[in-house]
Amino acid sequence: MSWLVFVAGAGLFLALPFALRAGAIFFMPVMVAIVITLMLAPAQDWMERHKLPPGLSALIVLMAFLFVANVTLVAIVLPATQWVQLLPSRLPQVRENLAPILEAFASLERLMEQISGVLTSKAAPHQAEVVVNTPNSAFELLTGSAPAALVQLMFAILLVYFLLAAYTRMRERTIRNRSSLSGSLRVARLIRDIVQNTASYLLTITMINVSMGAVVAFAMWMLGMPTPLMWGGFAALLNFVPYLGPVIASGLIAFGGLLAFNDPWTALMPAAVFILIHTLEANVVTPSLVGKRLEINPLAILISLSFWGWVWGTVGALIAVPLLIMFKVILDRVGSPDILGFLFDETTLAEPHHDDR
Repeated sequence: MSWLVFVAGAGLFLALPFALRAGAIFFMPVMVAIVITLMLAPAQDWMERHKLPPGLSALIVLMAFLFVANVTLVAIVLPATQWVQLLPSRLPQVRENLAPILEAFASLERLMEQISGVLTSKAAPHQAEVVVNTPNSAFELLTGSAPAALVQLMFAILLVYFLLAAYTRMRERTIRNRSSLSGSLRVARLIRDIVQNTASYLLTITMINVSMGAVVAFAMWMLGMPTPLMWGGFAALLNFVPYLGPVIASGLIAFGGLLAFNDPWTALMPAAVFILIHTLEANVVTPSLVGKRLEINPLAILISLSFWGWVWGTVGALIAVPLLIMFKVILDRVGSPDILGFLFDETTLAEPHHDDR
């Protein structure tokens, strides 16, 4: 019986990612709305404690969040369109700046081809031609994907509002519906820890990333990079994705430097300055502000990024760490699954972490 339960559980576990990916149009905005709600819940609580009605306080908090998000996107998107329009005329300059590096790679490729030709004399197999039907224009691509994205966005915004408006009532009902006082206390502590840890992480990381973005923008302005606010916005937004985001940001800044400057060393200086700023932030600022309470295993972060990025793409990568924090809090309170104990010792959960403060 244990093996049957184990096999059934393993099958459900393996099928879950494909179900989440296939139902992304529903599951993705729901999870995004839950993460945003947890981040805004402390502000909602504060307003309700000051006698504001739940519906009005939820509307105020949501409107403030949407205003900040839209200002940030406008500061990034509008300058980015100018860079996209500039790209065709500046590509020859980029090729000229990268000519020494490209020549080195070309020489290495020729050397590898010569070595391959010496080691084998077999003719290369015929490569099958693959024809990919792509949209004929950017407008066709946008009109094909925009409706679904717009529906998901509106669904997520409405869901955030209703979750915020009903947050206090749902929390109280969940706690009171337990059959015992100890059960109510455990549920109350679980909800408290999830909200506090998730909101604390998101708000702290947001302040760190915004500050880092401001420093990056000032550094880009000092180095003469056009549209420094856009580069600071890119740095702040991509820094929400651990490990991968800063790598992408440094690549974008390096490419922008190659478009903006004629000298290759001057062109790569903005990317080098960004890497220095990010190194200080990641190794000094963030550990001191986030603290050990929210410290997470780097391997768990990489696995979470890989999983949610594969399931929901960029959106999944952005919410991967908050979801990981939520799961970690639940496992700390309830107890982590003990598969070996279930199979051999008749136990299902490892001892949970108790913190009754």
